[in-house]
Amino acid sequence: MFRRAHAGVELLLVHPGGPFFVNKDAGAWTIPKGEAAPDEDLLTRARTEFEEELGIPADGEWIDLGSIRQKGGKIVHGWAFEGDLPRNFELRCNEFEIDWPPRSGRRAKFPEVDQARFFDEPAAREKINVAQLRFIDRLREHLAAVEAARER
Repeated sequence: MFRRAHAGVELLLVHPGGPFFVNKDAGAWTIPKGEAAPDEDLLTRARTEFEEELGIPADGEWIDLGSIRQKGGKIVHGWAFEGDLPRNFELRCNEFEIDWPPRSGRRAKFPEVDQARFFDEPAAREKINVAQLRFIDRLREHLAAVEAARER
């Protein structure tokens, strides 16, 4: 999700929940995302993941930002849409369960996402997973092309 502000475009990023990301900031934030089944429609999955990770509907005209490969080999398909969080937004997302502490035999639940915030573009570039920087570049290119077409 992105929104327009006086200083330009602001991008919504989420911070992964759980014990592995608790003290990580720069480079740890990401677009809301999840794993699709082999024959699943990727846009439908993107909408579902957005709603599951933020607890709000994903309404708007979606812009295909293509795919990227992250450092660990995971392929991420990205979309963007213009919107804003509700005035009294409260993050509500799914949880996951893992052995915690590791090898303790005890199960603990953690939220998939523990924060969701808008960042201006320079801050978003610092916060986002480095492989996902291309999504910001592609959104910037798309918005510039739309603006140029309006001016003609």
